[in-house]
Amino acid sequence: MKARLLYPNMDFDWRWAQLAAAERANRRASIRSRQLPDVDPCAGLPPNAEDLQRDLDLAPLFSAMAQDDDWIFEVSRRVLLEAVQADLEIIWYRQAVLQDCLQQPDVARQLYTLAVEVTEGRRGHHLGVLSRYPDWVLRDALETLMDLLRPLRALHQLVAQYAPCFRAEGWKQFFTTIQVNLSAEYLTEVEGHLHELKFPHGVLLSAELGPAHKGTRYRLHRVPKLRRGLWDWWRDLFEAKPPVYRFELSPRDEAGAQALGELRSRAIASAAEALGQAASHVRDFFAMLRAELAFYIGCLNLHEALTRRGYHTCFPQPAPVSEHRLSFHGLYDVSLALTVDRPVIPNDLHADGKTLLMITGPNSGGKTTFLRSLGIAQLLMQAGAFVPAQSFTASLCSGLFTHFRREEDIRLQSGKFDGELARMSVIVDHLRSGAVLLCNESFSATNEREGSEIARQLIQAVTELGVRVYFVTHFYELARSFYEKGPESACFLRAERLQDGRRTYRILKGEPLATTYGEDVYRRIFGVSCGVSHEETPTRT
Repeated sequence: MKARLLYPNMDFDWRWAQLAAAERANRRASIRSRQLPDVDPCAGLPPNAEDLQRDLDLAPLFSAMAQDDDWIFEVSRRVLLEAVQADLEIIWYRQAVLQDCLQQPDVARQLYTLAVEVTEGRRGHHLGVLSRYPDWVLRDALETLMDLLRPLRALHQLVAQYAPCFRAEGWKQFFTTIQVNLSAEYLTEVEGHLHELKFPHGVLLSAELGPAHKGTRYRLHRVPKLRRGLWDWWRDLFEAKPPVYRFELSPRDEAGAQALGELRSRAIASAAEALGQAASHVRDFFAMLRAELAFYIGCLNLHEALTRRGYHTCFPQPAPVSEHRLSFHGLYDVSLALTVDRPVIPNDLHADGKTLLMITGPNSGGKTTFLRSLGIAQLLMQAGAFVPAQSFTASLCSGLFTHFRREEDIRLQSGKFDGELARMSVIVDHLRSGAVLLCNESFSATNEREGSEIARQLIQAVTELGVRVYFVTHFYELARSFYEKGPESACFLRAERLQDGRRTYRILKGEPLATTYGEDVYRRIFGVSCGVSHEETPTRT
């Protein structure tokens, strides 16, 4: 059986999620004991996954989704960071599944809880050296399947009760699978077979003599049920019976008992193997269900957290990569909304057909927050989730890359500017048409003339390649050079500043200015004027 809640035509790699969740739990335990294991938290993720998590500040988002559940944390992290590989079909498929989850959150949580109980119930159970003995394998598989009958019946009841409430194709496909493969009659029949495999009336087997008079073709047979009626007694008294060969073992015949046990083991070996595979299949199904539901439960947790704080969400309208769409109303930084107590200021923008957003304006005006909100919204949209906005329409991207300003290399292996160039070189090697590049004060480690020239050549080259660039900068020379050329594919934004120097944290369309109003920040922090007029001397950070 397949869950198929994340992908319509393929399975999610739930074994990766299981291992990653276990490694995360072990890592947390090791941190508490001050012993750090050699675990790569980004194993199996895109090469820029670590930069995305750091630059977009995704930790609060993942924590809000997980709610201390390691499975939800790892699955959500992987689905979001690999979202650039999604397409329109998968996005629409997941949006429909998630919309049903938002309409029926209790049912989705019941299904997830049921899957957790099964996958956690027999954690750490293994036969070890006993796996060589069919009797032990059969006993273990019987116990497992008998334990699994209860959650299977509970799953069947949930599906039978709530299936009409779900409309998404993914849910319909899942419910149909359960109804076809786990009917009440089938589960009753399975329970009867499991009782028979306990061999309450002994073991009936057959074998043939092979070369060198060795036994071969061992087969296990069902013990016929004894139904004694009047006709059976009459036939036993008067009808001829076929010859029967019998033997009895002495209570002290240990060798004979061992030989008889070996015959029994050979007969039940195939049944033990088949039953063990069936038990593994059922456990794997619940593990798969847990992994695929983890993403949607994470979305439910995130939605509830944002709703409690009074923030709105919407399901975005994704567009093909070639259309260059970007339009939204009320977009905000979800990570910031989850970590601060004051309201986060949303932004609006209509920039369809634009491949370059040049964002300038005063210091501490919300430019970095705006850039992060764009990146997070793109990841959430391509993962098939809702986005933190009242409305959001954007084209898909073939890859999302970030190049944010970093601190000096504490290992002193390279200078700050060298580090910027090295990171950009790695990004350029992975860029291809349809990608989105988010730059936050890139090349600010050098002087304005050199930094502007490097950034200008980079932007021209990658936009000609078909890459969309969202660039936050304090380089007036850079921003002005693009503004004066006036390309139709460029959109110029500026952080709003009121006349008294206050920041509204809104990003509006506007031409670049020759100052970043650093004096406002100085006056706000120290309460006095720095003695420099921005009309006379431009400032930048």
